[in-house]
Amino acid sequence: MINYEKKATREAYGEALAELGDKYDFVVLDADLAAATKTGVFKKKFPDRFFNCGIAEGNMMSVAAGIAATGKAVFASSFAMFAAGRAFEQIRNSIGYPHLPVKIGATHAGITVGEDGATHQCLEDIAIMRTIPGMTIINPADAIEARAAVEAVINYNEPVYMRFGRFATPVFNVNADYKFEIGKGVNLAEGKDVTIVATGLMVSMALEAREILASEGIDARVINIHTIKPIDRDIIIDAAKKTGAIVTAEEHNIIGGLGSAVAEVVGEACPVPVLRVGTNDCFGRSGTVPALLEAYGLTPAALVAKAKEAVSLKK
Repeated sequence: MINYEKKATREAYGEALAELGDKYDFVVLDADLAAATKTGVFKKKFPDRFFNCGIAEGNMMSVAAGIAATGKAVFASSFAMFAAGRAFEQIRNSIGYPHLPVKIGATHAGITVGEDGATHQCLEDIAIMRTIPGMTIINPADAIEARAAVEAVINYNEPVYMRFGRFATPVFNVNADYKFEIGKGVNLAEGKDVTIVATGLMVSMALEAREILASEGIDARVINIHTIKPIDRDIIIDAAKKTGAIVTAEEHNIIGGLGSAVAEVVGEACPVPVLRVGTNDCFGRSGTVPALLEAYGLTPAALVAKAKEAVSLKK
């Protein structure tokens, strides 16, 4: 695979806020984590439009709801564990129920928080946010997609949960014709034997797995699902019909996340084997990121093995 530049999507999030602050009128809230979430970049440039709400995530979401109710665009940021977990009630009742267009920037998602361990490795946030009616969920695959997602949601008139990572990942969306569109999956490579549907950091791994599979005579299609809700049903159904088998890949529990969303679509519209790669209904643990990815089976090799299994299940 090409040796791409690497950058964390949380870095791109912070830089995008600062860059787009010149073009759009919005405010940013944070829960005393501006250095880690990278909203501090915006704070430095626009101090009058940044508000530190302290270690009180529920209150921050309520403040964001109030600001959004006035018609002002607002981003509310914290770690995914605290944004989706600690502040769930306020997100549900104060943002989701009245359909207020608050943009939640949740950083440090997934197992790649590394040494911080299970208490901070949020593997349930997509599942939690999927249950809120009207909530849009965006999980960018690289820094370019993260920046595009931030701009796309500024004037988007629905609640949005954006998921960003701490770990630097390959920046592969380098083509001049790259276009981000909320709710639309991206077909990264064609194939006829199996489809790998991936999100977040697993997308670059899916592309790497495709190369390995090709060397073994298996032609894999790769789809990037950056918007998990609303999910692009058309691209998934098309893949199911044309390849007859699907593997999903996510840095999240296999229960309730991308794998569940894809299985729901396929089960209703075009039943084919759907195998899921993610954390298998378990908590994380402390460790280096490479060791954790290997331990939890979030690797190109794991995708290759699962793709071969999916092909073997085809009728």
